Amino acid sequence: MPTNLLLNDALINQAVKLGHHKTKREAVTAALSEYVAHKKQQEIKGLFGSIDFDNSYDYKKARSR
Repeated sequence: MPTNLLLNDALINQAVKLGHHKTKREAVTAALSEYVAHKKQQEIKGLFGSIDFDNSYDYKKARSR
């Protein structure tokens, strides 16, 4: 999907150099992938403390299936 964006040239050039990307497109794609992964991790972190665990569950038995 073609998209036109007005990006900060200094910032995108720095991202290309730091990430050792061949193109600006690669740098933007990598940045968006990392952003999405980070946001998903934040959602998972929000679940800590809200999930009840079964104390009788034997994880060692489950591993040996």
